[in-house]
Amino acid sequence: MRTVFTTLIAALIGALAMVAAGQAQTLGEDGLHKTPWMAITFKDMTEDLQSASEQGKRLAIIFEQRGCIYCKKMHEEVFPDPKIAQYISENFMVVQMNLFGDEEVTDFDGESLSEKEMARRWGVVFTPTLMFMPEEVPESGTAAQAAVSVMPGAFGKFTTRAMFQWVKEKGYEGDEHFQKYLARMIAEQK
Repeated sequence: MRTVFTTLIAALIGALAMVAAGQAQTLGEDGLHKTPWMAITFKDMTEDLQSASEQGKRLAIIFEQRGCIYCKKMHEEVFPDPKIAQYISENFMVVQMNLFGDEEVTDFDGESLSEKEMARRWGVVFTPTLMFMPEEVPESGTAAQAAVSVMPGAFGKFTTRAMFQWVKEKGYEGDEHFQKYLARMIAEQK
């Protein structure tokens, strides 16, 4: 009897853990992971930059694709971390793009293309890829030309948080390269 009861309790705990994990990462109809801090927009970069600015935030664009194991890693292991989620939510407006998507995107220079064509235009070939925009962008350039930093790939919690922090602090304007900044942050943690 005791074994049956213990087995039932273990199964219940496992089921609850699966439900909680499912809530931490939601898949949209497009097969991409969704988080509460992702902004739903018309994907007009000039409007998105203005909206982010009005909210006192920085604009970031994240490219993902259906079935991306690295995107899944970020959404299961990194983005759910309460400190990371809160930092992103408070400081960034993040617009999600589908590497193979067909939604229209309007670049800063007024060029309108599908997400997949814009990814090609911007040189995005890997998912996830995070592109961080400056506070102001010239009208003549593209998002890829304007980006102050690009983070291609899945990284751990510390590196991901450090990249968002480095951009927020405008580290790209100084003499300390992100890799030096990261090394300093790691040394300060010890």
